[in-house]
Amino acid sequence: MAVLHVSFMAETLGRTVPLTVILPTDKVYFGDVPRREEGKPYKTLYLLHGIIGSEIDWLYGTRIQRYAEERDLAVVMPAGENGFYVDQPWNCAMYGEFIGRELVEFTRKSFPLSHDREDTYIGGLSMGGFGAMRNGLKYHETFGAIISLSGAYITDESLLEIVEQPRFPSESEEYKHSCFGPDLKAALKSDVNPMALIETLAKKGVKFPDIYMACGEQDGLLKKNNGIAALLSSHNIDYCYETGPGAHEWDFWDAYLKRALDWLPLEGKAVGVSSGNVGI
Repeated sequence: MAVLHVSFMAETLGRTVPLTVILPTDKVYFGDVPRREEGKPYKTLYLLHGIIGSEIDWLYGTRIQRYAEERDLAVVMPAGENGFYVDQPWNCAMYGEFIGRELVEFTRKSFPLSHDREDTYIGGLSMGGFGAMRNGLKYHETFGAIISLSGAYITDESLLEIVEQPRFPSESEEYKHSCFGPDLKAALKSDVNPMALIETLAKKGVKFPDIYMACGEQDGLLKKNNGIAALLSSHNIDYCYETGPGAHEWDFWDAYLKRALDWLPLEGKAVGVSSGNVGI
């Protein structure tokens, strides 16, 4: 399994940004075992980290490297800082366009990735679960499936609440305005809000990506995730939503990431040998 650490100039963010990429291109095959078709492009998962995280979080918090290798899946993990993966023109940082357009274009030019919608997926946890849902819907012509784990769907009435002594970045007024703009009430009705986006796209009759959601039963964000699921149901949009024991923690995300990958239309375990695997 090849793990690449990349830096490239992102026009939408106005700076050089880091990127971690998993590519199952280093398998060695012995004898007459089935081999992957030569030159076949890889299905790809764009995987977003949570708040206060980074582009290497998934490597250390989950077994994504092994899961991807087994399934011949390329995984692209960008850095989203604490920006909730939405466009912020007032900060000269177009995170949404970066994720939904520029990142996909750059990685498709740079690596052997499929250009087909049905082979292109987006996922994330917490803030990244929000970002995956928002950008998977916003760029529904690019992404064929969305994976949202413990999505931090803070673009509801709680966005307008004033916390007198914030203990976390997302609780402060300054942070909310930095991410969602000077008019938070307007933001709730705009396409930075996944709930508003679901309403808009449903009215237009667009083809929604396939959607997988999961949240722990002890997670403080369970109610917000239930709300997203209920909204999808109200518009008769197909989705898979699973809950189970667990809080806002890596043990839950690792387990349900595996379940989400089993849900995706991947090719199953591929035979071959790479680093750390001496079986055939």
